[in-house]
Amino acid sequence: MTNFISVQLKKASEVDLAKPLCKFIQQSYPGGDAQAEHCRAAEELSKLRKSALARPLDKHESALETLLRYYDQLCSIEPKFPFSENQVCVTFTWKDAFDKGSLFGGSAKLALASLGYEKTCVLFNCGALASQIAAEQNLDNDEGLKAAAKHYQFASGAFQHIKDTVLSALNREPTVDISPDTVGTLSLIMLAQAQEVFFLKATRDKMKDGIIAKLANQAADYYGDAYKQCQYKDTLPKEVFPVLAAKHCIMQANAEYHQSILAKQQKKFGEEIGRLQHAADLVKTVASRYDEYINVKDLVDKINRALTAAKKDNDFIYHDRVPDLKDLESIGKASLVKSTPVVVPLSQKFTDLFEKMVPLQIQQSVSVYNQRKADLVNKLIAQMREATNMANGVLASLNLPAAIEDVSGDTVPQSILNKSRSVIEQGGIQTVDQLIKELPELLQRNKEILDESLRLLDEEETTDNDLRTKLKERWQRTPSNELYKPLRAEGANYHNFLNRAVQADGQVKERYQSHRDTIALLCKPESELNAAIPSANPAKTLQGSEVVNVLRTLLADLDEVKKEREQLENDLKSVNFDMTGKFLTALAQDGAINEEAISLAELDRIYGSYKQKVEESVKKQEELLKNIQNAHQDFSKMKQSNNESNLREEVLKNLAVANDNFVELVANLKEGTKFYNELTEILLKFQNKCSDIVFARKTERDELLKDLQQGIAREPSAPSIPLPTYQTTSAGGSKPAASSTPTPAPRTMVGTKPQPPARPPPPVISAASSSSSASAPSGTAAPPAAAPASAPGTSAPASSTAPSQAQGPPYPTYPGYPGYCQMPMPMGYNPYMYGQYNLPYAPSPVYQNPGQAPYPALQQPGYPFPQQPYYPQQ
Repeated sequence: MTNFISVQLKKASEVDLAKPLCKFIQQSYPGGDAQAEHCRAAEELSKLRKSALARPLDKHESALETLLRYYDQLCSIEPKFPFSENQVCVTFTWKDAFDKGSLFGGSAKLALASLGYEKTCVLFNCGALASQIAAEQNLDNDEGLKAAAKHYQFASGAFQHIKDTVLSALNREPTVDISPDTVGTLSLIMLAQAQEVFFLKATRDKMKDGIIAKLANQAADYYGDAYKQCQYKDTLPKEVFPVLAAKHCIMQANAEYHQSILAKQQKKFGEEIGRLQHAADLVKTVASRYDEYINVKDLVDKINRALTAAKKDNDFIYHDRVPDLKDLESIGKASLVKSTPVVVPLSQKFTDLFEKMVPLQIQQSVSVYNQRKADLVNKLIAQMREATNMANGVLASLNLPAAIEDVSGDTVPQSILNKSRSVIEQGGIQTVDQLIKELPELLQRNKEILDESLRLLDEEETTDNDLRTKLKERWQRTPSNELYKPLRAEGANYHNFLNRAVQADGQVKERYQSHRDTIALLCKPESELNAAIPSANPAKTLQGSEVVNVLRTLLADLDEVKKEREQLENDLKSVNFDMTGKFLTALAQDGAINEEAISLAELDRIYGSYKQKVEESVKKQEELLKNIQNAHQDFSKMKQSNNESNLREEVLKNLAVANDNFVELVANLKEGTKFYNELTEILLKFQNKCSDIVFARKTERDELLKDLQQGIAREPSAPSIPLPTYQTTSAGGSKPAASSTPTPAPRTMVGTKPQPPARPPPPVISAASSSSSASAPSGTAAPPAAAPASAPGTSAPASSTAPSQAQGPPYPTYPGYPGYCQMPMPMGYNPYMYGQYNLPYAPSPVYQNPGQAPYPALQQPGYPFPQQPYYPQQ
């Protein structure tokens, strides 16, 4: 009798997970052992998917364990990899588990670049395989019963989890097999089967009949609910419906049977008979309609024996009144099953392949923190450099320290010689020219990469728009213009970077042209440099004076401030702190990360002292510059002024300014070169990202076009023919009302041979016709019997009167059988007047026995029929 429903597995297309995951790892993690370990883990994940999905699975615990491990691994990598159409783009393709497909169209399938879709389909297969394993269990022992109940409850929980999460995981309409309605019904079916297993165990353990009746009644309730959910929906295979209807009746019959035993124990013999009669009716319905699906012969015999014995005892001994079915007290229900919730990890042998990789939320928080840290450090360094440049500008405007070093008036001051030597060591003007020459090449290379990336997006978007215009509502996928918004925003950001870089390059070139001659002068040998500087009268009277000593002391202090600032800048650049642990702790404690609060607090703790040192350095420099300017005023009053000395001082000032500009120009050009080179790497990653998503979209487009062609091939070529009204409505002209109990499915005959046409009704012999025919002379024709009175144009009733004498079995009419008559008989000899079947009309050739001559037409009354010899019936 036991016949359990198992679910078919979904089939997946092959996908290489290792390549896109390794590419993301290489882009997001620095090279080294960690990166190599993550890439090996990605390859292991790809192998695990092949083991779980790319081969047929045995109906065994080990196969289910492989599926569960893969599902757990998908759950563990979900927060660590940004699976989406515009980031880690992996397209997963799955076929509908229940769609058999067609000759030209193939089976229905869906391809999505969504890890949630992959998880949903894998969990569906986990539930389906669990149902198959449960159906294979030996239910004759406790171990098999326990395993079956466990797997059915797990399958129910898996399908229920899909029902609750599938729409949010896919963000689009799923295939029929994983739609909420379908998996909801499957969950209820698995729960009903688990309850039936507990009923079987209770029966096997010979528990009290009242308990067994409640367990069976609960199982019947589950089966009835499942049947109601799918009764008017074409979502499950057709063979499921009769099984559900039969199981509902069987479980109800078992409940009534065991409740009848309880009634007998309570001396309620009328109730016992009433319940057994109801149980007999239920199993009779199953035996008559669903016998090709479920064999209930043993249950029918058991109930019938109990019913016969109960009636006999009641008729001869108890004489208890048998209540009507509606008067019987309802049987209670006892549920011992529940859907097993999906709690990761599902596998007991699960180990996370990416255990050392931090979740994506942590990565994003660390990335934002690093950006905050870089902004803060750059701000402090820029503040110090700005202060240094301002100090150099003030000193150059005052011609310091050259003014107090120019003793003879006809030699190059030592500070100018040091600056000249430094410029020459750095390559001089040739270095600047070479750096400026390289900038346009680097800029053009970046522009070409960016333009090519955007061109790929434009071409794919144009194709998508064209197909959307042609196919309209058939083209159901995310529009490219919406999908590419983040990429286009990123590309626009890079365009802005390049535009600002071009403006900065122009400013650097303009500045270089204005100071090029003076920088070139600094690059000359000492003799040529000395000749280019005008000579003037010496100011020996100022050497050794208090004002000069004060200026030298102040300049020395300012140099010390500059050196401290350089060291402070190096310290700021070298500070490093890994925030991963902080963010992981916050995520574990609070379940979320307040990145801004944590980052600001940590930056203040780490860089608070450095900010204070920078402010003190700037404040100290301001005081020194103020004192230097005051001392220089006194120095200028004491120094003798003339045109030659003023001209010499102006040249020395320009040389000092040229040195500062050379240092700043070289630094700016090197930063620009570094910027372009780093931007090239970023743009190449951006180009790879664009090419990957365009390739994925092209693959998805080809799959969709193929599916559309197959869908068109599956569509009927002719319009559906409407049914006549008498087939769609009842006799009253309205649809029958839905019953509260499930309507049994119509009996379906699978694989039966085509049947011959229905036989005509057997001959009806009346007493009058018999007597009249007997009294007729042998040589004359008997008058025809009166036809039944009926209105013209109406047919005779379908039912006929019972024959007055015993009739033989109906004779077969298949070819080769001689039939009732071996030769045609004359109408005059036939005692029943109307031939073989006693019909008041000429038999149609359609119902004529094969091989039999046609019936002769009626002849005019009074015409003598030829005498025929009598041939006895063989």
